[in-house]
Amino acid sequence: MVRYNPIFRFLQYVSPTWYYHLRPQVDHCYFPSAQQIEALRLDVKQDFEYDSRQGRELDMAWNAFQSGLILNKNYGCIEQFFEEVPIQDEYRFLKKNFHYLWSVFVLLIRILSFNDPVREVSAFRKARNVRRIVHAKTPILYPEYEVFSNEVLVQSPLVTVIIPTLNRYLWLTDVLNDLDSQSYKNFEVIVVDQSEPFQNEFYSKWNLNLRVWYQEEKALWKARNDAIRAAKGELILLYDDDSRVDSDWIFQHVKALEFFQADISSGVSISAMGDKVPSHYSYFRWSDQLDTGNVLIRRNVFEQIGLFDRQFEKQRMGDGEFGLRAYLSGFRNISNPRARRIHLKAEAGGLRQMGSWDSWRPRGWFSPRPVPSVLYLMRKYYGKTSTLRSIIVNVIPSTIPYRYKSNRLVLVIAPLFFLITSPIIIYQLSLSWNQSTKMLASGAIIEHLTKSK
Repeated sequence: MVRYNPIFRFLQYVSPTWYYHLRPQVDHCYFPSAQQIEALRLDVKQDFEYDSRQGRELDMAWNAFQSGLILNKNYGCIEQFFEEVPIQDEYRFLKKNFHYLWSVFVLLIRILSFNDPVREVSAFRKARNVRRIVHAKTPILYPEYEVFSNEVLVQSPLVTVIIPTLNRYLWLTDVLNDLDSQSYKNFEVIVVDQSEPFQNEFYSKWNLNLRVWYQEEKALWKARNDAIRAAKGELILLYDDDSRVDSDWIFQHVKALEFFQADISSGVSISAMGDKVPSHYSYFRWSDQLDTGNVLIRRNVFEQIGLFDRQFEKQRMGDGEFGLRAYLSGFRNISNPRARRIHLKAEAGGLRQMGSWDSWRPRGWFSPRPVPSVLYLMRKYYGKTSTLRSIIVNVIPSTIPYRYKSNRLVLVIAPLFFLITSPIIIYQLSLSWNQSTKMLASGAIIEHLTKSK
């Protein structure tokens, strides 16, 4: 896979499987040029301690990206640099944009990777006075969004809301109540129910344009694919059965698509447990993820790139793979803070009844770590080196139980716990690697969607 360039090379140690390392078919100017930033008079943090012009301009482009600059025209992108950024500028970038420990981590990894230790330490020391900035303190705002309207919003195109569910009738009650209260009225709801026992009478309580069918096979991606085929709307809104949303949720999804001329509106998901809310969830920006618990997608995206890969059945990251596939095909995906949901993380039912709590935490000591589909995705798109880097970044924190993943004190002891359990963890990693090899050998299972007339 061709790498997306330009970007700081050391970012591949911190975020080895980030969308924007790869080159999409269409470049929507994700990283604007310094001239474009200056022409727009953006308040983008600059650091002229960089020794090179490349470092200064890449830093400005990175800050514009992180601050939420979304351009509707493909012009003014940062130029291709044919010289590498000096190594001291790479360390300056890390210290300015990430926690200090990440620069220490990269220094250790590079020394252990047989890079010149004297050169690495010298470059690291040259960046010692750089201080971290927080992009969310100065996000780029879009005041015109508040009063935006167009013919599409006035006409209110049909939206199909798709909800797969498994043994969650208690939570589904609130889900359907929230949909019943939506300010946007032109939508249908498809529920694919896999519960045992199936309670058909449960769905007679709501005054919704509701279609329900029972799916005997416990299969999340089959449920979503079948519902997408059956959808009447040109806009497909994927939703989870353990979530709560505001009354303008659907409207805000449709509005963001139209305002940003986007193909995908990725609503933010606020977890009720386990996760710290990222600061960038508070403002619009280019999205680097796709969460099928809260995302609106134009039907033509599925028509052009296919449905969800069923290699991920009963595993995780099927939505991540689809999002990456859409990005590489040139579709615009916007992170939308106005279309937020509260993810209740129900302990019963759903995918957790089929698998683990998350991608990196197995259910048992002798189960694969991570879920094999995670390595399948990484190896397929990013290659072996980036996959190994991702394992290094993620495996130590994954030894901490899910409920404590945002607890800094507990994370401090994660390396010690990793050392104690390392023989078992290495065995878990080998299981996952071998199973992902088999998945790669058998290939993707992606069905196509017939184009609507």
